[in-house]
Amino acid sequence: MKKVFITWEEVNLLLDQLYEKCRDDIRYVTGVPRGGTLLAIMFSHRFNIPYMEFKSNHYPDMLILDDIADSGHTLSELREEFHTPKLGALHYKESSSFKPDFYSVKIDKDYGWIVYPWEKEDSNTIQDYLDN
Repeated sequence: MKKVFITWEEVNLLLDQLYEKCRDDIRYVTGVPRGGTLLAIMFSHRFNIPYMEFKSNHYPDMLILDDIADSGHTLSELREEFHTPKLGALHYKESSSFKPDFYSVKIDKDYGWIVYPWEKEDSNTIQDYLDN
């Protein structure tokens, strides 16, 4: 599978795009470990949005952020537990079983395996993990 390497500059541009889409609806941000937590902290600093360590159904204006809606499994599970906050991702893969409330860009199912700058360049694709 083809790997697509995302730079820190691209992450910042994607965060800008996400912020433009959700800025009127979000007052707090938190993230999904691991990539989403890093993004939530960046989002908090970049746009002066308070970061909250814990997810909560008491904040309908909270954004729970993840890096990608790939299979949709992670965000779907989050929605079951946290039905009030908004869910967001930098990348939303069109084949995902779950569509986030907010996302920066929609990508084709054949886009490739995204390697974010906080990941190792030799990181395995999901197929590599499943083969082991």
